[in-house]
Amino acid sequence: MAETIAIVDYGSGNLRSAEKALARAAADSGLTVRITVTGDADTVARADRIVLPGVGAFGDCRRGLDAVPGMVDAIEDTAHRKGRPFLGICVGMQLMAREGREHGTHPGFGWLAGHVDAIDPASADGQPPLKVPHMGWNALTLTDTGRAHPVAGVLDHGDHVYFVHSYHMVTEEDGALLATTDYGGPVTALVGRDTFIGTQFHPEKSQKAGQALLAAFLKWRP
Repeated sequence: MAETIAIVDYGSGNLRSAEKALARAAADSGLTVRITVTGDADTVARADRIVLPGVGAFGDCRRGLDAVPGMVDAIEDTAHRKGRPFLGICVGMQLMAREGREHGTHPGFGWLAGHVDAIDPASADGQPPLKVPHMGWNALTLTDTGRAHPVAGVLDHGDHVYFVHSYHMVTEEDGALLATTDYGGPVTALVGRDTFIGTQFHPEKSQKAGQALLAAFLKWRP
């Protein structure tokens, strides 16, 4: 029977691009899956895998999730308690932290010890300050944990992926940081633990590297 991948629709995120990218990754890998974009908590609770995109401010995304009846409980139960694979993208990844500090302090899921704070790139001597939001292609540096991870480990040092963000997760947990990028200093790019993984970059916009990561997520049997 084909696995079901639920892309959570709560009014935030590039849902159709994520859907198309996952479908392409499945087809290229010879996998038969059913991908559904859904705002129904029961559908998410029955899914074999969950993808949580997110665009915009941390607090707005959290409020959007809270406004969907039963959705936070469905995600918590399915991904965290039952251990079905979970992929968070951009703010969807940030929501795995304990809290977000964007326009106030807002609670996250608390799956990872850490918080979400503004990036503060330092400019090189004599160079103009780097712009925020950080927008564009940047190279990845995998940590030792990232190289060993069955999903993150399909990526290589120097792979270029696409970012659009002003905030990132400051991890406080050994081994949760899987990859960084450099933007006037280290910026969190990829985190994960147990059965969940999150990308600050957008794999659906990251061409070959993004497709490799999505395919690895679909094959992942944690």
